[in-house]
Amino acid sequence: MEPRRSLGWPILLGVVLIGSIIALGVGWVLVTIAAALGSRNAAFYWAILGVGMALLVLVLVGVIVYLALTVKAIALSQRQSNFIDSVTHELKSPLASLKLALQTLTRRTVAPSQQADFHRFMLADVERLDTLIDHLLDAAKTLQRRPAAGPDVTVLGPVLARACASAVQRYDVPASCVRLETAVEPHGPATDGAPSADAPAPGGLRVRGREADLEILFRNLVDNAVKYALPEPQVDVTAQATPAGRVTVRVADNGPGIPVAQRRTIFRRFVRLGSELERSRPGTGLGLFLVHSLVRQLRGRVTVRGRQPAVGTIFEVELPAAP
Repeated sequence: MEPRRSLGWPILLGVVLIGSIIALGVGWVLVTIAAALGSRNAAFYWAILGVGMALLVLVLVGVIVYLALTVKAIALSQRQSNFIDSVTHELKSPLASLKLALQTLTRRTVAPSQQADFHRFMLADVERLDTLIDHLLDAAKTLQRRPAAGPDVTVLGPVLARACASAVQRYDVPASCVRLETAVEPHGPATDGAPSADAPAPGGLRVRGREADLEILFRNLVDNAVKYALPEPQVDVTAQATPAGRVTVRVADNGPGIPVAQRRTIFRRFVRLGSELERSRPGTGLGLFLVHSLVRQLRGRVTVRGRQPAVGTIFEVELPAAP
């Protein structure tokens, strides 16, 4: 899912470095020849020295840039390897489960109650595959298209309600585990209750941006909050307007939390904390990357911090409000 980048400027930098090294070599030869011929021209030496120092600085800067690019490429390669391991596992597990269930139903006579269980398990596996494919498609569309906060206006309440209801259904948790609260004015009246995909726009908050982009953004945030807060999640989603013409959405969970040193890296592509071989939660490492990309494209800001004094994590998204 790495966006295609032009190779023009790295090639140009390489050509400039090679030319600088050749020029340094030629200058050294000229200085050596001039010294051998006994030249005493001070202006010539100072000119050669100035050009040589400029070229040397250029070479050093180029080497530093290439070193940074190399380190970044190695890190990206490692993250892509983790992504491949994760996607392979996400594809293999439900397919193996589906194959076993179908083989059992084909080769044996199964009681109607057991058939219903098999059908339920198979449907869950299909939903898992469908979710994975949707996630990959969302990432591809987000990277190829550059949405921006423009004339599009979206009512935030239904988007948040659908994100909460989707997470409740996906992880089969009670609706009371995900609480949604919104307020039109800072510290003003709020609505509170179990999320519903068909609920009216609580609070009437409106933000600038496409509804599809906001769906992806908040679905990933709430999904992550419920997923990593299992087995007894308690997720609070709050939205509030600010006097500065912004809307702030907070998603707080009671999960294990995120170490301070890793709170910046989690928004990179393919980053998942821990080892892929010891993974206990499904995922691809693209969810928070999508969140960060969409928030930035919508001219907003996303921050992460610990939940004090309770255990957990708070993701705070700030977006431009629409009148």
